[in-house]
Amino acid sequence: MPSRSFFQYLTITLKGLAMGAADVVPGVSGGTIAFIAGIYEELIETIHNLNLGFFKLWKKSGFKTAWNTYNLGFLLALFGGVFISILSLAKLITYLLENHPILVWSFFFGLVIASILYVGNQIVSWNVKVIIALVIAAGFAYAITLAKPVGTIDSTWILFFAGFIAIIAMILPGISGAFILLLLGAYTSVIGTLSQLGDGITKLDANLFFGAFTKLFVFGLGAIVGLKVFSRALNYMFKNFKNITLAVLTGFMIGALNKIWPWKKVLETRINHSGNEVPFLEKSILPGSYPEDPQLMYAVIFMVIGFLTIFIMERFAATKKER
Repeated sequence: MPSRSFFQYLTITLKGLAMGAADVVPGVSGGTIAFIAGIYEELIETIHNLNLGFFKLWKKSGFKTAWNTYNLGFLLALFGGVFISILSLAKLITYLLENHPILVWSFFFGLVIASILYVGNQIVSWNVKVIIALVIAAGFAYAITLAKPVGTIDSTWILFFAGFIAIIAMILPGISGAFILLLLGAYTSVIGTLSQLGDGITKLDANLFFGAFTKLFVFGLGAIVGLKVFSRALNYMFKNFKNITLAVLTGFMIGALNKIWPWKKVLETRINHSGNEVPFLEKSILPGSYPEDPQLMYAVIFMVIGFLTIFIMERFAATKKER
C-alpha cells in the first residue's frame, strides 16, 4: 500500500468521524459515507486481506513492513475516527433528533438522494440483470424499514449476534446498522452501554467502565467476525460483478429512503436508555398531513444542504484523483 502523509491520515480520520456519526442514527448507513468519501473499496479489500500472515511477515521483515503491507494505518485512522465519533457525538445526535427531527432527517434525506445518484452513476453498463438486482434490493430495504422492532435484549450471546449482523449493515450503503440493532432489540442496550462507558471514563468509575467494556467487547468481537466473513463475499462481488453489486447498493439506498423521510406519524412509542419516551413504530406521511408545523421551507433548505454536501465531497474527491 502507498505511504500516506499525516494530513492524509487526518482526512481519513475525519471520514471515520462522519461514518461514526451516521452509524448511531437508525436510518443512515456509515457504508454510504464511506462510499461517497471514496474509501469504500479500500476498506472492504483491507479487511478482506487481514489474516495471521501479518505475524509471519512481522517476524520475517519487521513490524513496519507488515503494518504497511496490511494497510493497518488506514484502518487505525478510520476506525479511530468512528470510535471517537460514536462516543462523543451519540448524545449530540440524539439531542438533535429529539429536538429538531424534521431538519435532521431532511439533511440526511438530501444526503442519501445525492448518494443514490453518485453510486448509480458508477454503474457503467445497464442491463436486465442490473435492473432486477436494483429493484429486488430496493424492495428488500423498504421491507426492512416497515419491520416492527422487538423489545430490548441484554443477553451476552445476543450482543455477539447483534454485533455480527449490525456491522454487516453498517458497511453496506443504504442499510443502517443502528436500525438493524433496533430491529433486533439491541439498540437501546448498545447505546446505553456506550453512554455508560463514557460516564465511566469521565467519572473515573472503574466498575461502570469495566461493566460497559465487557459488553462492548462481546459486541465488538461479533462485529469483527462479521466484518471478516462478509468482507470476503463483498470483495469478491466487487471484483467479479461490480455493476450488479453497485445496483444492489443503489437499491438498498432507494428502499431506505422511507426510513429517513422527515415527516412521520407515530404509531407506537418506546422508552429509550435515558428513560424518555421516543417513537418506536412510525409511518411516513405527507407534510400537509403532519399534525404540527411541517417546517417545509427549512426542510427543503436542509435537504439541499445535505445534497450539496455529497456533491462537494464528490467534486473534491475527483479533483484529488486528477492531481
